[in-house]
Amino acid sequence: MSTQETSIKDRGRGPQPDSPAGVAEPPIQSRGSEPLIAIRDLKVHFDLGGGGVLDKMIGNRPVKSVVKAVDGLSIDIMQGETLGLVGESGCGKSTLGRAILRLTEPTAGQVLYRGRDLAHLSRRELRDERRHLQIIFQDPYASLNPRMTIGQIVGEPLDTFRLARGREAEVRVQDLLETVGLSKRFIKRYPHEFSGGQRQRIGIARALAVDPDFIVADEPISALDVSIQAQIMNLLEKLQREKNLTYLFISHDLRAIRHVSDRVAVMYLGKLVEVADAKTIYDEPLMPYTKALISAVPVPDPQVEATRQRIMLEGDVPSPINPPAGCRFHTRCPYAIEACKEIVPQLVEIRPAHFAACIRISPEQPYIEEVAPDSAPGLDSGQHVAFSD
Repeated sequence: MSTQETSIKDRGRGPQPDSPAGVAEPPIQSRGSEPLIAIRDLKVHFDLGGGGVLDKMIGNRPVKSVVKAVDGLSIDIMQGETLGLVGESGCGKSTLGRAILRLTEPTAGQVLYRGRDLAHLSRRELRDERRHLQIIFQDPYASLNPRMTIGQIVGEPLDTFRLARGREAEVRVQDLLETVGLSKRFIKRYPHEFSGGQRQRIGIARALAVDPDFIVADEPISALDVSIQAQIMNLLEKLQREKNLTYLFISHDLRAIRHVSDRVAVMYLGKLVEVADAKTIYDEPLMPYTKALISAVPVPDPQVEATRQRIMLEGDVPSPINPPAGCRFHTRCPYAIEACKEIVPQLVEIRPAHFAACIRISPEQPYIEEVAPDSAPGLDSGQHVAFSD
């Protein structure tokens, strides 16, 4: 990662008070303040239709194949924070981001924005709220209309929400371009005339045009060179400070997630498996899956890199069409026991403001390496009560 990244500070906010023993609450950052976005038991399932080769039979009746991209996820996103969302490809990260904005329709659950359930608004009501909720797409070229000038692309939200027209809109577009580090002279150019980093800045300007409160940044740096990645992350942090923005920052790049996030949520096969502030989750991860992900991040010190041991997970990620029973990670977990194949672990506060979903750890025994073989202290404490079908 470029040295430009050093200007991005680590903003983990430290521990919060303990929750009552045995109570699995949604992982939040600050009890006593209302979240900007509250996600409750959100599910996004995709029906692949019946009669296909992927369908299974119960008796003589075919059962439709369903992809469980997001499967019962709950979390709060607080005003002004950056929540980093990380996980392997196909775990449901982008689907979650799109479902929050209803670019993908949720199957069940709630998405509350300032207490209002976005998942059940009419099209007209949702249109009014869309001004406050924007997205930066992963591909900075595919997300821009090649037949529209940059001025038209950035100015379209102003016209859609009737915020400015004519000369006023043109001046505002020029200001937005300069805000993201582009010259106002570019207003009549087309997307193909720009580099990848410049196109991503255009996408950011478009998202900022309506003065949103919340932005889903869906892998905003994955298609960019390393030096440009640092510039975009610095820009997002600068805009957050100036405009009090709230981000859901989705990425598979754990180095980027570490630098831009206040808290980090780790996702596996449609479920959250660990949530904590950024510093804590990198310094003291609790879940074996999180430890494996972090061990794959290169260390810039050659001596440290040469001596440290990487955790290699065996097998591939199971299919979301037919996820494993019990803990979904048990097929690849080196610490799995028989109970892991049957019991669905709940997201429990293991340490202050540090949530994990594992029956083999508990607040009294948080480190899985120190737990006795075949022991499930989390299960013994009664915190995991859901059983798989």
